[in-house]
Amino acid sequence: MMKSSKLKKLISSIFIKHGLSKVDADISSNALINAELVGAYGHGLSRLKMYCDRIKKKVINPKPKIKIKKISQSISHIDANNSIGFVAADIAIKTSIKNANKTGIGMVAVKNSGHYGLSGYYAEQAVKKNLITMIYTNAPPAVAPHGALKSLFGTNPICFGTPTGSKVPFILDTSISMINRGKIRVAARNNQKIPEGVALDKFGRPTTDARKALKGVQLPIAGYRGSGLAWMIDILSGVLTGGNHAGRVKDPFEDFSGPQNIGHLFITFKTNLFVKNFNERIKDNIKTIKKLPKIKGIKEIMYPGQNKYNRFKMNLKKEINISDVIKKDLKFLKN
Repeated sequence: MMKSSKLKKLISSIFIKHGLSKVDADISSNALINAELVGAYGHGLSRLKMYCDRIKKKVINPKPKIKIKKISQSISHIDANNSIGFVAADIAIKTSIKNANKTGIGMVAVKNSGHYGLSGYYAEQAVKKNLITMIYTNAPPAVAPHGALKSLFGTNPICFGTPTGSKVPFILDTSISMINRGKIRVAARNNQKIPEGVALDKFGRPTTDARKALKGVQLPIAGYRGSGLAWMIDILSGVLTGGNHAGRVKDPFEDFSGPQNIGHLFITFKTNLFVKNFNERIKDNIKTIKKLPKIKGIKEIMYPGQNKYNRFKMNLKKEINISDVIKKDLKFLKN
């Protein structure tokens, strides 16, 4: 167990040891700790060693020269120069917010980036500035396109965030697969089973064995509809941005033959573009839905982001639990 503030400093020091600047190390550390605090352990400390391994193998650039190309007052294109994804995404969301504040809408495409953790972490930054946001990124092959025998799409998350007129933001951050890949990796490292109905082994048989799932394929949400969403995100974050696409994003844990060149797309816009009373309308929307009759056992109809907000507040008061596997990683990386 360790306090989040102390753990954050430790992680920053590890990143600095691996060549990141103090600023970039802090950005990366903050994102990893946030994932732990909201309970998204597959995007937290379990990935720290992977990032450091990729820096050592020279497929993440610890001192990137990131270029921002201004296409218009609203639109920017970022070449992340194979930076760690946290840094590229941090610059992108801040640029998108800046553009939106100037013109009403900001759109930022990113190429030559890497895995950036939770999309919702960046969405929250925009929502705190009273902006609506949509964020897309692609990922290494894990999901087979509908009708195909081989995985090609990533778990490609969809993220949407909006102010709610309260301190709790609406943040929908979900992958197009039945379970995100990070959870399967955590289960594999801890010798745990995964739920039924989320993955197939390499022979196409349903499996609850996390290791077999990693070698097989993950199942998309909603069948062919989920496959279609994954394809859409691959186009928006890969084809459109100049990033890798169509199964060419490298697995960060296993493929060190070159950078990932992941693409991201950040879109933010003001809430008052079309109506001046957005806050009243969003409050009415949420209140109306929450007042609906509830099925047995449900105390409250929750909107996306409420549970994570509550977990964050609760976990912030506690020390972060560190598994034996992560302890070994930290000990190895410190030394």
